[in-house]
Amino acid sequence: MNSIQDMESSNSENTSFNSIGNSNTTNTGMSVSDLPSPSSTTPSRYENQKRRDWNTFGQYLKNHRPPLSLSRCSGAHVLEFLRYLDQFGKTKVHTPICPFYGHPNPPAPCPCPLRQAWGSLDALIGRLRAAFEENGGKPEANPFGARAVRLYLREVRDLQSKARGISYEKKKRKRPPQQQIQSLPLPLPLPLPPPPGAT
Repeated sequence: MNSIQDMESSNSENTSFNSIGNSNTTNTGMSVSDLPSPSSTTPSRYENQKRRDWNTFGQYLKNHRPPLSLSRCSGAHVLEFLRYLDQFGKTKVHTPICPFYGHPNPPAPCPCPLRQAWGSLDALIGRLRAAFEENGGKPEANPFGARAVRLYLREVRDLQSKARGISYEKKKRKRPPQQQIQSLPLPLPLPLPPPPGAT
């Protein structure tokens, strides 16, 4: 699935969507990862994850009722996808009525729901946003960069920060230490020898 057109044309294929972790199985039973790589270099962990996320989103669109083509996908559909992913979350997000609301390390279990962590969703959207453009999508039509998606991520971050008692401060960039350039005195110029016959 290398381009947006490939993803849209494969909507008619019979594929199975077993789980988020195993969404790369085609009707031949062959996994996308079993196919030979077009390049001889091994893709980075980030590139592999980006490909898996892109394939997972493609499967989500195929299984959407009614099926949805990527060209008709909007920020609202991306939000629907993110909410769908919450069922696979592993992060306990306390509700305001929970006695552990705002505690980073609760001392006992509680019935609060498990959700996708904000950091995971934020990274996922970043990878899908890049994959969309790498697969032929126009930046101005990128549903993963929609304002509604940014607002939703900010809302999830704030809610989880309060519920879990964790501050999501933006990490400050570490600047490389400035090397102090010591100014060395310049050597004095050597006197020029007198021109021949000047003596």
